[in-house]
Amino acid sequence: MAPATDPRMPPTPGHDGRVVRIRRMSRLRSLQRTLCGGCLGVLLAACNGPATQEAAMAYGGAAPAPAPATAAADAGNGTGGARDASFLAYEHDASVTLPADRIQARLREAQDACTGAKFGECVVLTVRQEGGDWPSATLGIRIVPAGVEPMIALASAGAQLGSRGTRAEDLAVVVRDNALLQQRLRKERERLLEFQDRRDLTVADMIALSKQLAETEALLEGAEQAAAGHRRRIETQLLTLEFRPTPSQASRNEIWLALRDSGETLSQGAAWTIRALAFLLPLLVVFVIFVAVIRRWRRRRPG
Repeated sequence: MAPATDPRMPPTPGHDGRVVRIRRMSRLRSLQRTLCGGCLGVLLAACNGPATQEAAMAYGGAAPAPAPATAAADAGNGTGGARDASFLAYEHDASVTLPADRIQARLREAQDACTGAKFGECVVLTVRQEGGDWPSATLGIRIVPAGVEPMIALASAGAQLGSRGTRAEDLAVVVRDNALLQQRLRKERERLLEFQDRRDLTVADMIALSKQLAETEALLEGAEQAAAGHRRRIETQLLTLEFRPTPSQASRNEIWLALRDSGETLSQGAAWTIRALAFLLPLLVVFVIFVAVIRRWRRRRPG
């Protein structure tokens, strides 16, 4: 019968060595599993697919870093480069030629379509009419982008669309700077409000703090109003419509004006001739006297 082993007895040197080797082998196996999982995660992440990236994350791999170009764009303006077009303020102008007797009616029709929001939100900015021998009209409106083409089509219906132009102003930098200014002013206002709640301020400190707070709020209000103007210019577009008479009518008007003004032109020419003669008459008298004196002097010379 084998003797009983006392658990309180110290382990023998051989037993201690086996325990150490077992612990080392366990650590090596754990390290191998970790390294294998990390390598597999890196290899899966290199495939750039959504499914492989999720698998890499599951195996302990790191998520792929954003591309340098994308990161630079996001850091530059706070949005992706593909959204730069959303900061463009568009302005359009178009000229429409139509019979002179239809200009006022067409102007009124386009103005009513804008005020009635026929093609979306619209605001009339300028209205100018000219009558007489050279009738014309101009209408300036600010309308949503979807209503620009329908409004031009309405203005040129049954008429001739002449010149047309479109220009855009990039407000990305202006909008970004304004947003940064508002953020800075809001933080400054929060700090001033925190100081205002303190109980150890003197009367002079309270007066100076109130003055600084009022200036900050005024600057913030101005920045917010500027931001609203930028947003309005981006969300709506400026459209200027110019109505002109047809070229044939303009030519007939020119001939008629020439015939009508012929009497006035004749009278003006006669008046100008009389004034010219009256101006030259003294010179003519002096010249005649001078010629007479020269002739008399030559006759009196001897030989």
